[in-house]
Amino acid sequence: MVDDAEIRIINRDYLQRDKPTNVISFAMREGEGGELCPELLGDVVISAETAARDAAEAGIPYEHELVFLLLHGILHLLGYDHERSGAEEAERMEAREREIFALLHEESFVP
Repeated sequence: MVDDAEIRIINRDYLQRDKPTNVISFAMREGEGGELCPELLGDVVISAETAARDAAEAGIPYEHELVFLLLHGILHLLGYDHERSGAEEAERMEAREREIFALLHEESFVP
């Protein structure tokens, strides 16, 4: 969890996008040394500020937005890609997000 200033630096330095974003994932299985610790998926970085703004705009609880962003990041670590793999893959990822979030919502967020 970082603020917008920190995620902007990460986004700029690693993805060449000079702006804040809500979530960034870094897969440990990719690139040089990816085979060293195959059970380690990677890192997920979430901007708490962007998450709070997005939650307020959507009218949803902040905690739900955080869970969704973490889930989104983990799916990226598992190989899902909505940005570079076309519309079909984006739809597949979104469906998986909805499915898992609904399961988590039933289990964790219901009083």
